[in-house]
Amino acid sequence: MSSTTADRSGPRAGRDDFRRSLREEWARFRSARGWTFAMAASVLVTVSLGLLVAGGVRSTCATGKGEGPCPAPLRGPDGTAVRDKYFFVHQPLTGNGSITARVSDMTGEMRMPDVVPGERNIAKGMVPWAKAGLIVRHSLKPGTPYAAVMLTGGHGVRMQDNYVHDRAGGPGDGPTWLRLTRSGDTVSGYESGDGRTWAEVGTVELPGLPDTAEIGLFATSPGVLWERAQAFAQVTATFDQVTVQGAGGLWRHDDVGAVMEADGRTPHHPGGVVASGGRFVVTGSGDIGPATMEGGMRADLTLIGGAVGLIPVLVAAVTFVTAGHRPAGTGTGSPAGSHPARRTAAQAVVIGAVAFAAGLVTSGIVVPTGLALLRANQNPIQPITLLTGFRVVAGYAALTAAAAVLALGLAALVRRSVVAAGLAVALVVVPWFPASAGIAPWLLVVTPAAGFAITQSVPTFAHVDVGSSLLGGYYPLPPWGGLAVTCGYAAVCLAVATAVHHRKTSRQVQS
Repeated sequence: MSSTTADRSGPRAGRDDFRRSLREEWARFRSARGWTFAMAASVLVTVSLGLLVAGGVRSTCATGKGEGPCPAPLRGPDGTAVRDKYFFVHQPLTGNGSITARVSDMTGEMRMPDVVPGERNIAKGMVPWAKAGLIVRHSLKPGTPYAAVMLTGGHGVRMQDNYVHDRAGGPGDGPTWLRLTRSGDTVSGYESGDGRTWAEVGTVELPGLPDTAEIGLFATSPGVLWERAQAFAQVTATFDQVTVQGAGGLWRHDDVGAVMEADGRTPHHPGGVVASGGRFVVTGSGDIGPATMEGGMRADLTLIGGAVGLIPVLVAAVTFVTAGHRPAGTGTGSPAGSHPARRTAAQAVVIGAVAFAAGLVTSGIVVPTGLALLRANQNPIQPITLLTGFRVVAGYAALTAAAAVLALGLAALVRRSVVAAGLAVALVVVPWFPASAGIAPWLLVVTPAAGFAITQSVPTFAHVDVGSSLLGGYYPLPPWGGLAVTCGYAAVCLAVATAVHHRKTSRQVQS
């Protein structure tokens, strides 16, 4: 009887102890102005730096009338900013049909850094995502739905559709046969090494594909990445043994999405085709895919001061623990009756909640206000959905909370304010700086700084090469994967600190 009563009262007593500790730790936080000022300083620093950057950005582009504001980004079927520039040799396809061709040769040219100042350094070669192949699309209007099977410069055969979707085929070594078939809204891509045995690369649905679509051969190449820039590149593909079923008429040639020079008439880096005896040599530049850098300013750039803004939060989290373990009589210690593990858990809840609120205020101010400043200065803005915007804002708040709990765990473990604060800053803040410059992006995989990935407003697409820096839009981990790394560090550190203190308490009781 007494045993059963004790079993019931144990958990209840533990819950009561935790609630009491929670109230006491919250009261202790509110009573110390320094911790409140630290949270306010975090908000002020991050918002000030973000708005300073957003207010100073001015983007200009070459237009038919000279330099002027950049146009709004081209949007694909799902609203993503896209690039849609290539050279197209095509025919109208009415109803069902197919096109088959062999890519017998593929070469390219790339603008490399000048060896001699003022002399263009053009090198032979292709960028990995140079593309040449077969495509069917709604129309020639840029941004319209499409499906394509292609040979690439370094990624073999691919099936891509609607700019953001990519499927891998074979390695595409040597001359490669390609086939694209249409049946209603269904488009399938195939590859072959000999033109007799075929393997399916992928099948996609293009809802609303008109009865008469455009089908044909294309070539395009994104620019070559330098250390901190992107330069012109083009690809030239030779197609032969071309057969078309269901299409008719003469072949037409269009430089889809071509940008004009300042005179408004001359295409900038035009493509072209040389046709002879059923053989087509097609040259093109540009890309068909997501626009990461070219699509406009990203929402996450408004949080560029977030790393610096986390420093006051980390310091506050550390001192919140260490101040709670000062000798009795100082007026700042936690009540002696609280169990150490429950007191640490209560501190984690309090500091995590306060840090989340501070991060939410920060991102809730700087993201929409920063985007408004960018638009006011006539900068193109990367499209962002309501759900993505919510994830960026709430995600930064979650990162702030996770970083604060990690700092608290470190302080609970080492008991030294300076050491714990230094470790927290070294783990969460310092890795961001070399990663932002593209020097060591792997730091955003193995350190708690990985959590900054939660703020990315434009995905990192596997079929688009970008510079390996945060400023270029590159994050090595997906948003939730990066935040999970930070939360994992915080959870492990807090668990280890709790286990260590529990062992010490047990030893003291036994002695």
